[in-house]
Order: sequence, then structure tokens, then C-alpha cells
Amino acid sequence: MSEQLQAMPTDWQRALAIVAHPDDLEYGAAAAVAAWGDEGKEVSYLLVTRGEAGIDSLEPVEAAPLREQEQRAGAAVVGVTTVEFLDHRDGVIEYGPALRRDLAGAIRRHRPELVVTMNHHDTWGDTTWNTSDHRAVGRAALDAAADAGNRWIFPELADDGLLPWDGVRWVAVAASPLPTHAVDVTGALDRAVRSLLEHRTYIAALTDEDPESYCRAFAEQAAVEAGARFGGRPAVTFELFPR
Repeated sequence: MSEQLQAMPTDWQRALAIVAHPDDLEYGAAAAVAAWGDEGKEVSYLLVTRGEAGIDSLEPVEAAPLREQEQRAGAAVVGVTTVEFLDHRDGVIEYGPALRRDLAGAIRRHRPELVVTMNHHDTWGDTTWNTSDHRAVGRAALDAAADAGNRWIFPELADDGLLPWDGVRWVAVAASPLPTHAVDVTGALDRAVRSLLEHRTYIAALTDEDPESYCRAFAEQAAVEAGARFGGRPAVTFELFPR
């Protein structure tokens, strides 16, 4: 039997979720966001792109506003009202100082104790190659959690009023192939399904299945599989990096 997962820390109040694309959080992590909201915690979303290159049948100029609208609607279902976009180009996000600076600035602005991001590993745990955008943003988020607290890295941020914030205590990586912790999402699965379902334009381009059946099957199967390592409770997993 695989090693059982630990419960995620609960002694925090503010989280910032940093991902590459609209829908990244809805594919799993949104259930945990809903559960955290039930506990009175505050979660904000930061999207590095608007997902404009994600739908083959739509030109990027058409896709971007649709995907932004769907992201805001999906976030609202799980109680998130703050959704920001950085406008890096979808599909060609570059890991490096510019991205780290943008993320460090956001962390300084939101002052979270927990940063959530997406799988930064090369694969999803098998031979399925992860996208370059996920890898770049995940790695940059891990680095930016430290950058945000160092006044000598990106000192220009302070000139803009973004003073150092060294209060990030953990970075939690969703959809990691090496999870260490989990969140019980027993009471949040229906909202997670509805949150993913808000991405109708993207899902319609992705599958011929009935959208609601597709979203429910994905969310419930993922939660049950994770729960096998979490006392049988429906769960969302994270690889947790303490700081």
C-alpha cells in the first residue's frame, strides 16, 4: 500500500494560488479552495496568462476574453472574488527573472501565508510530459516565495510600494506526482464540479462528452483516488514545501 498522506496545515488565513492558465485550478485544486473557504480562509487567484492559445478553433484574440470570463465564473463558484491576470503569452511562458519578479510582486501585494501552484515536475508521474508553461510557473512560484521576502532581490518592487513579505510559510503544489499532503473535500465536490463546468468553451473543444458528466467524472474519480491514501475520504493532494 502507498504511504498515507498527511493533512494539510490549517493554521493560516490567506493563500495566493498562482497558475499558468484558466482551468488549471479547476482541475482538482478548486475543491480544496472551496473547503478552505468553508473554514473562513481567504484565497486569491493569479493567472499568468489568459489561456488564449488553448482552443484550436478560436483565434487568441477571441479566446482570451472568453477564458478570462470563464475563469472568473469558476472562481466565484468556490468563493474566490479576487482573480488577477499577468498577461504573459500563453504557451511560451519563460522561466526567469522577469516571471519571478512578477510573482514576487504579487506575493508582496497579497501577503499570503500559503502559496498554491501547479505541478512543476517534468511529467505527471508516468511518461506523460508536462507542459512548459506549468513547469515554468510552478518553479517560478517556488522561487518567488523566497524572492518576495528578500529586499535585495528585485529592489525596484519596493519603489512601487511593494515592501518585502517573508510571511510565506508553505508552497503547496497541486497535481504533483509526488504528493505529501491532502485536504478532505467531502463537502466541496459539487462546487468543484460546477467550478470546472464554468469552463464550457474550453471543455467543448476538449471532449465530445456531455460537459457535466465529464466534469463530475473527473472530479469524483480524482477525489476517490486521492482518498485511498487519506483514510478513504475524498481528497485533493498537494506536494508541500515548508519554508
